Amino acid sequence: MERATLARPYAEAVSKLAAAGSAWSTWSERLSLLARVADDAQLRELAGNPGIAMESIVGVVLAVCGDKLGVEGANLARLLVENKRLSLLPEIVIQFEVLKATQEGELTAHITTAYALSDGQMEGLVSRLEARLSRKVNATQSTDAELIGGVVIQVGDEVMDSSVRGGLQSLAVALHA
Repeated sequence: MERATLARPYAEAVSKLAAAGSAWSTWSERLSLLARVADDAQLRELAGNPGIAMESIVGVVLAVCGDKLGVEGANLARLLVENKRLSLLPEIVIQFEVLKATQEGELTAHITTAYALSDGQMEGLVSRLEARLSRKVNATQSTDAELIGGVVIQVGDEVMDSSVRGGLQSLAVALHA
């Protein structure tokens, strides 16, 4: 099963807790801390050892995190350890942050171009996206030389392809029809 699919119920459950308590930032910090702890090589080795009791692993996680998790965060840590899902924390964080941004009226966009954009070009593109979508946009950028030119913008499930490669593919489909 894909990691994103396994992580989704946890991210959604945490987002419901965050929304109920208006504690989005608090949960963001808790998840980030848990992800850093779970990423520790010694903890991963400990968690992967079938001879170590689950309560011992939970105890280590809670001891390292201290009181920063609160009762609900400690319960989440316990649940993840018991279900052998501690390794999903990076994906849970990603999905939670997307839900948080949506709740806060922000969208996450990934912009792919054939060549790296300058800071000014990126700011201009993000400004136009914000105007078009009427929301704040947090954007990441990558390059793909196979685009030849233009830009591909992915916002959630929507993909806006104005690349040369995309245009050529559309033309090829039209010619074969």
